[in-house]
Amino acid sequence: MSSDVQVDAASDAPAEALVDVRDLRIEFPTETGAVTAVDGLSFTLPAGGALGLVGESGSGKSATAYALLGLHRGTGAKVSGTIRVAGTDVRTASDAELRRLRGGLAAMVFQDPLSSLDPYYAIGDQIAEVYRVHHRASRAAARARAVDVLDRVGIPDARRRSRSRPHEFSGGMRQRALIAMALACEPRLLIADEPTTALDVTVQAQILDLLHELRAETGMGLLLVTHDLGVVAGSVDDLLVMRNGSAVERGAVAEVLRAPSEPYTRALLSAVPRLRQKQARPARIEAGPAIEDAASGGPSPIQAGPGSVQAGPAIVDAASGGPSPIQSGPGSVQAGPASVQARPAIEDATSRRPPQIQARPAIEDVRCQTSPAQQYQARPAIEDEAEAPRTATPWCTARSAPEEPPLQPPAPRRSHPSSREARPHSPPQPPDRA
Repeated sequence: MSSDVQVDAASDAPAEALVDVRDLRIEFPTETGAVTAVDGLSFTLPAGGALGLVGESGSGKSATAYALLGLHRGTGAKVSGTIRVAGTDVRTASDAELRRLRGGLAAMVFQDPLSSLDPYYAIGDQIAEVYRVHHRASRAAARARAVDVLDRVGIPDARRRSRSRPHEFSGGMRQRALIAMALACEPRLLIADEPTTALDVTVQAQILDLLHELRAETGMGLLLVTHDLGVVAGSVDDLLVMRNGSAVERGAVAEVLRAPSEPYTRALLSAVPRLRQKQARPARIEAGPAIEDAASGGPSPIQAGPGSVQAGPAIVDAASGGPSPIQSGPGSVQAGPASVQARPAIEDATSRRPPQIQARPAIEDVRCQTSPAQQYQARPAIEDEAEAPRTATPWCTARSAPEEPPLQPPAPRRSHPSSREARPHSPPQPPDRA
């Protein structure tokens, strides 16, 4: 399946292709053996064209993009096959030829602009350095070129902001600055590796519109690497779907997105959320019997489903004598008989009266016929104006208060032997002259 795609892509390649990749294979050595990241990939990109590499994470998209600029050299990775970019054989090119290729003929916008920019140098100085390396221009000319490309990508007040450090820019502005650095030498090919990752939706749209405008103005080729099919829908001409390092499907972006021929492509498209299409949702939990409301007698807006945690038998309210609003449902975890019940002193919420403070059972009632000692200990009860007089047997009649011991006269005070009154008087003795 993938071999047919590769042969067609290579056979239809024009004579003067901007990018020509044939049978690309990339392996990374590990402790457990070599890992194949790209396995026999072939594709072409004409001058001024736009190709999108899409696929899930780990499909080999970024490894392919790095191979186009020879960035795997010196990393231990084993690269085989044919890679030609702007007439340069990347695999056999010298370091000087690769230096002329990178930035001059082909530039790359990396995924994380904050880690790609030097945090110690101003944005304008970093762009000016790229321009001076490829054009041998003066500092003033390179500085003016940096301000020009920053203004071109939409940085406001480009001359002042060119002296700012990367951490002073927002995420969208850093991505624009990285695109400006790539455009400083007017390359023929722009490789964008996930240029809209970690950006807001509005900023993503601005970056994609910027790439489209720059491509229309300069006529450069664009290789867009992304895992988002919505990004490539309006940004590229052709689409190449990758899986496990191999090409799965290739064609015009409109045809592939409208009628994909491979199951993997259809699976990627089905993973894209759509607002106007009903998505399959998990089965909803059906509502159980309505929870009766003791106050209104009607069903409560909150209903319990089968198998849900519900209250047990109705909790009897001691104040009103009616059932509690919480009822039990079938098949539910019910509360035991030792449920917390309302105290008699607490008014029912349906009576719309503030709760009255009642005397606790341990407090004596002055209406009881008690002895003076017991009346001294008993506190006066707090009268309840809303209820009738108490008729229940008070606690004081069932249990009498302990009697106080009779008062005893105080014991006479004993003098301390060391006090002045108890000390015997003795005349002063003369000093010893011996």
